[in-house]
Amino acid sequence: MLRRNIQHLILFVAVCVIGQIQLLYAQDQDSLQVVQTKWNSKTIQKGVIWHQAHITNLFNAVQEVNWVEIDLKKLAKRVHIAGEPKVLKKTSQFAEENQALVAINAGFFDVKNGGGVDLIKVDGQVINSGAPSAARANAVFSIDGKKVRIESVSPETTINAKAKSLLVAGPMLVSNNTRITLPNSPFNSNRHPRSAVGISGKNKLILIVVDGRSNQSYGMSLPELAKLMHWIGAKDAMNLDGGGSSTLYVEGGSDNNIVNYPSDNKKFDHEGQRSVSNIIYLKK
Repeated sequence: MLRRNIQHLILFVAVCVIGQIQLLYAQDQDSLQVVQTKWNSKTIQKGVIWHQAHITNLFNAVQEVNWVEIDLKKLAKRVHIAGEPKVLKKTSQFAEENQALVAINAGFFDVKNGGGVDLIKVDGQVINSGAPSAARANAVFSIDGKKVRIESVSPETTINAKAKSLLVAGPMLVSNNTRITLPNSPFNSNRHPRSAVGISGKNKLILIVVDGRSNQSYGMSLPELAKLMHWIGAKDAMNLDGGGSSTLYVEGGSDNNIVNYPSDNKKFDHEGQRSVSNIIYLKK
């Protein structure tokens, strides 16, 4: 009996070890896939690079990824937030009205009445005060002159912050070069189109959209998005509003300047923008 129990214990340990090895191997393969992917990269202007790739097997799925890297050492003063307290507009309309070179949809909003559901301040003016929101809104993107930051929500980073512009969203994906462990929930764990913003260790702003809800791009869970952000260099990163809102605008990147494939029209084209309440953008 003792011998049989020992055999069962050895078998159990072996199965656990093999499972861990397989998991680590899969993660290594995914990270290598991102690093070794031949990204289609285009310099939009000095300090602004647009990267695009259609990856056939990332997290065991087809993925379409677009991201823009902005040199904050040169261009921090041109990074802004735009928002409307009640009106909904397409990301491209926000971008054009604000003379944007690059723009991404930003915070969560009231789909019926417009306006952000979390705190948004633009150039010193509170656009939306934000009622107590979901636990996922635990991160803040802020701009104060040449200082662009992504931090955890606290009184010091929100209502008492000195930053002229800020936007609360989330959840936080990467903090101080460490991926955040997220609870298992449909919002976090299901695959959807995703938008996120990050800051790299080289002081580059990262604006990224992963398309989804299509057999040409499955979308990602938030843990998968956190891994991707970390692998492309983000030391701090936060999730933005996703799903049908996910839109990345790059002037000259397509006929309508939308470079990803917004899903709100249920087609894999550049036309399916959803009207949103706010954006993060780089001014021309």
